Amino acid sequence: MTFASEQPVTAADKTFIQLRTDIVEGVIQAGTKLSETELSTKYAVSRAIIREAINRLASCRIVERKANIGARVVALTPEGLDQLYQVRESLEGMAARLAAQNMTDQEIADLNSLLSSHFDEVKTGESYYQEAGDVDFHYRIILGSKNSHLISLLFDGIYHLVRMYRVQLGMAGPRVTTAFDEHKHIVQAISNRDAELAEMLMRRHIWYSKSNIERKLVN
Repeated sequence: MTFASEQPVTAADKTFIQLRTDIVEGVIQAGTKLSETELSTKYAVSRAIIREAINRLASCRIVERKANIGARVVALTPEGLDQLYQVRESLEGMAARLAAQNMTDQEIADLNSLLSSHFDEVKTGESYYQEAGDVDFHYRIILGSKNSHLISLLFDGIYHLVRMYRVQLGMAGPRVTTAFDEHKHIVQAISNRDAELAEMLMRRHIWYSKSNIERKLVN
């Protein structure tokens, strides 16, 4: 799924979005070396289009270029997770604070509806997987901050790397229920226009999420 403002226009756009999705969802595994020749065959496009896509993926932080090695998908590591989530906790905490101040009543109502739609997933106790884009709880709150610089830092800077960790090492078991409860409390704080509490709860929620992913990385 693409963001509402990110509908593919050209073959290069489509290739970039498909390649990004395959990396985020683990179809192309973390740490994999990227061959322009192999990828051009796989996606049936020119090497120039693949090269452009790889450059754009590097800007998303999910691909890295190293001297004498070339381009490869980033590895998912405890150290990388720690650094990423330090930034995520700070920025998304700020987003929640601003969302409590700036979201319209209708946007808050839609956020509550989104959470209600997640309830059936949670009842199974098996998974709490969220698609990217409009249906993503975090995505809605980030947009609700109404701060264009913050939105760009999160979406263009770290959002897809965060999704790599979330999708490939995501929530299951007891974490499903607790994560959903944390979401409920965050939405309640935003609904009450309690900016300070919304920020504190979001930061705590992201710290808990990091600890959950970290356990899976080290085991």
